[in-house]
Amino acid sequence: MELVELEITNVAHGGIFVARHEGRVIFVSDAISGERVLAQVTDTSQKSFWRATTVEVLEASKQRQAHVWSAASIDRAPEERVGGAEFGHIKLGYQRELKAQVLREALERFARISQPVTVEGLPSDDETNGTLWRTRVSLHVDDAGRVGPYAARSHRVIEVDDLPLAVDEITALAPLRSKLPAGSRVDLVAPSVGGARINTVAPLEKKAKKKPGPGNPVAVPKLKNRALIREVVGNREFLLAEDGFWQVHRFAAEALTDAVVSAIDGDLFDVRAANHDLYGGVGLLAAAMGDRFGSTTRMTSVESSEQATEFAAENLADWVGARVLTGRVDRYLTQVATDTSPSEKSAWRAATIILDPPRAGAGKDVIESLGALAPAQLIYVACDPVAFARDAGYLRERGYELAELRAFDLFPNTHHVEAVARFVRG
Repeated sequence: MELVELEITNVAHGGIFVARHEGRVIFVSDAISGERVLAQVTDTSQKSFWRATTVEVLEASKQRQAHVWSAASIDRAPEERVGGAEFGHIKLGYQRELKAQVLREALERFARISQPVTVEGLPSDDETNGTLWRTRVSLHVDDAGRVGPYAARSHRVIEVDDLPLAVDEITALAPLRSKLPAGSRVDLVAPSVGGARINTVAPLEKKAKKKPGPGNPVAVPKLKNRALIREVVGNREFLLAEDGFWQVHRFAAEALTDAVVSAIDGDLFDVRAANHDLYGGVGLLAAAMGDRFGSTTRMTSVESSEQATEFAAENLADWVGARVLTGRVDRYLTQVATDTSPSEKSAWRAATIILDPPRAGAGKDVIESLGALAPAQLIYVACDPVAFARDAGYLRERGYELAELRAFDLFPNTHHVEAVARFVRG
């Protein structure tokens, strides 16, 4: 592949940086804004841009540091660098400035919202330089039985000697430099209760996905014969499957809970309204709502994963006003917007809605349904700045204003950033 000398001008979404060469945009990894680098072109398949990887820094930024993970350093050939720590060569404080910039520019571009953004760090991350925070790690096994993470932008397994982003309990269990059954996966989890666990998952044949219905109440949790773990947030304990979704950073669940509770405007909150936690998972944020406003608060958690809603039913059992539905959020809201009686629509207009969608965002259909139901306030938890900005634009078109925004560095030494926003009717 061609080697090119590039001036890095800016950061882009996705942990990459921008340069131009002979009029063409090139997205460059392992660089920093303001640097001059020698880069290896790795992908010319797109007409509008190329991709490249830094192989030598000719003029370094003052924000560059020795990579926190030697297995991802530019001292290694591009194809031998592991993924998952794409900002590890950048000083931690400047990483947060870059993440704030990406979020701010996304809001300006996709939602026409000018909003100051500061990315907040979590406890102890400054002291550890953004390492020792991951409580969940998946390693892969190639056809030769080698264990490790994937190379950046690849499914090629790279053997490593350490996992610096992981908590110590996971590193102690990880079977690095071992030989395991070809094609398997090693999942490691360190919950806040009970100690770390390791599970080797054999390769399985792909099965057709079962389409969930619009949603039915989960009356009796079916939790037998499963590997279960418990997570503690404040004074609350949550039950979930060992392989179920939970925030990865050891302090993320508590940080997001506090942020969501703080974001809700108490003057707009009505305990009798049709309050919802959409994409509710195992009930973390619905529980936070109940803790703040009381166990009789009316709240409904909607989640497409049947397994997660079974656990949510268990975790929300203390809240007499709570119910749990299994179903896709878009279908559920379409049905509600179509079938809800005038009196129930009044309850929706007084409601507080928490949305914690997957990385792709809630999307236009969900926002249109919410716009038709017109709840009093929306608390949006976002893990992708561009998807969030698009949804913010859709909300603005439907009469909602961004009233509050906080951002959190839940994934240090990566490009990912989390945001918690409150939208109210204008």
